[in-house]
Parts: sequence; C-alpha cells; structure tokens
Amino acid sequence: MTITRLTALAHDEPLLHALATRLLAVAEAGLPAMYRAGADTFVFTRTAKAAPDGSWSLEQRGTSTRYAAITALGARFLPEDRQRAVLGGHTAEDFTGLLIERLPAVTNLGDAALIAWAAAETEHPKLSDALARVAALDEDGGPRYTVEAAWVLSALAAARGAVDVEDRFSSARDRLLRARIGDGPLFPHATGPGLVPWYRAHVSCFADQTYPLQALARAHASGGDPEALAASEACAARICALQGDGGQWWWHYDARTGGVVEGYPVYSVHQHAMAPTALFDLAEAGGTDFGASIRSGLRWMADVPELAAAPESMILDEPGVTWRKVYRGDPKKAVRAARGIGTRVAPGLRLGPLDRLFRPASLDRECRPYEFGWMLFAWLGGRI
Repeated sequence: MTITRLTALAHDEPLLHALATRLLAVAEAGLPAMYRAGADTFVFTRTAKAAPDGSWSLEQRGTSTRYAAITALGARFLPEDRQRAVLGGHTAEDFTGLLIERLPAVTNLGDAALIAWAAAETEHPKLSDALARVAALDEDGGPRYTVEAAWVLSALAAARGAVDVEDRFSSARDRLLRARIGDGPLFPHATGPGLVPWYRAHVSCFADQTYPLQALARAHASGGDPEALAASEACAARICALQGDGGQWWWHYDARTGGVVEGYPVYSVHQHAMAPTALFDLAEAGGTDFGASIRSGLRWMADVPELAAAPESMILDEPGVTWRKVYRGDPKKAVRAARGIGTRVAPGLRLGPLDRLFRPASLDRECRPYEFGWMLFAWLGGRI
C-alpha cells in the first residue's frame, strides 16, 4: 500500500489523523456550496450570520479565479467521482481546461501562474497556452509580489518534464533567491522596490514564507538544486523556530531580522494546510522533516488557546466550514500598523501594552475555497 501524508499520520498520531480526516471531510462537504454553477467557478468567500436558533446561515460573496485554480490543484488528488462532486461535475483536468480558456482575460500574474501550475499537474494538453500567458504577464522583468513570484516558479517546476521552460525557470528561481534581504532566511513581501511603501517594506507575511520555501523545494525536486534547497530549508527552520507555544503560525515578520513583527491574526488555513503542504514538500525534496511543527500547528485547530475563555470550535462539520481566523479585533488593524511602523525604525520593538489592550479573542466567521483546496493538496498529495 502506498503511504500518503495522511496515512502516515495515522501511524504517528492517531488522534491527529482523526482530526485531519475530519477536516478533509469538511472540505469535501463545503466546497460544493462554494461553487457557482452558472459561472463554473468558485466564490471568493462564504460569510456567516447567526440565526435565532443558534445555527449559522452562510452567504456566498464574489468569485475568484485564484481560488478556483487552487481548488483544482487540491481536488486532483481525489478519485474522479469525488472530483466531480467538488468541481461542479468536472474532473480536475476538465475544470483546469475551463480556466485555461479564460486566460486571455486574466491580468493577474499569480492567477495565471496557478492555472499553469494546475495545467502541469493535471497534464492538460493546453499547458503551453497557459505558460504562454504567464510569460506574457511576466515579461517586463520588474519586481513582483513574492507570493506570485513563488507560484510562477512552482508552475515552471511542475512543467519541466513536459515543456522546455529552462530559461524562464532559471530566471524565476534566481528572482526568488535574490529577493532576500542580506543573509536573512526570510523573504520580503515583494522581490524588489516599488510595490510596497517604504515604511513597511521590511514587513512580510506568512504566505511570503511558505510559498517561496515550497517553490524552491519543488525546484530542487524537479532537477537538483542544492542552493534552492538550502534557501527553502533556512526559511522553514526560521518560521518553525518562531512557531507559537500553542502551535500558532504567526502572520507578520521582519524580513531583515527574521523576527516576528505581529503574530495575529492566526489563520486556520496556515494551521491545517499552507504550513503542512510547504513543509511536506521540503521533506519530500530531501530537506529536513519538520513533522513535529506540522503536527503542532494542526493541533491548534482543535485546541485554540486564544478562545479558552469562551470556547468555540473552529470546525463546523455542517455546513462544512472552518472559521477563517482568530484576531485582535483592533480598529483598522491598529496593532499591526503600529508594530509595522515601529519596527521600521527600531527592529524588535514590541509595544507590549498593545497585547493587553487588544487581546486576540475575536473570531472571523467566514471560509474561503482556497483554504480547502490547499488542505486537500497538503494531506492527499505527496508520497512518503
């Protein structure tokens, strides 16, 4: 029997395996309700309102090409009948084809890169068309947001066995490696100046770490690249060293110093999906096994210390959601703003009274489809 990430967890920690299995069932239950059949795409989010009887009523809002592509990336690991149940009657390959057809109207590099990545992973015959759109959107050579630059590299790494992308692959790989500030292990929010205001150019988020470390690990796995693997490893080691005592993956970092700027919000998708998939990819590429950190982060989903005074589950089996985040509830994200500006002039500045004034006990009751797409990717993907 092939041992997957999920089945390996059953051997290591049965209780966490039960939690991950439950979360995957929630994902498969929730995704069909996030599908807009008339448009053949996914909503941007589902938001909750409390009913008088204590139940939750969920409303669909917007649509998202990006989230649709991420869902395809995860759903492809399901058996075909379950792919169709999640993707409005389509297989992952067919649904990716719909996204490729819409690429001429896609103007965001990250969206196009995710579609190309899905095309590579599903072995879609129009992969070259998808890659051409990525190249067209990325041709000026200017700075890019780090997350989008990482998705470009992941797409090209996935495509290497099917299409000649070596020149573009090398450029995308070098762009990510050069983006780091000095010898620091963490990645900034953008690969170069001009996209982020000067006063917060040092602040990067958790996604700015996980997607590059994943992309560089996949770059190494696709053809052997010790420098890329080392950069991935260094980033992973740092975010794992900073992980909270309750398993929290923190949100904002100082890319210069490798420290935490502001920990909250803590997002459920980081705990159950984004951190696991990036760290699993690193281990499977030959890097360090950060399994203990993965398990600690997953455990937070069932034991949220921030909500201890007023316990509420992050997971609702019915109607199939995981609540989006735990946050401070500070007006206009005041704590993040104050710490971002403060650490610009005084690295490591904490402004401790803010922790007492704005405690992280608020819950964001919404759920987005990409959270479940990455969850499927994290736990059903890979082979150990």
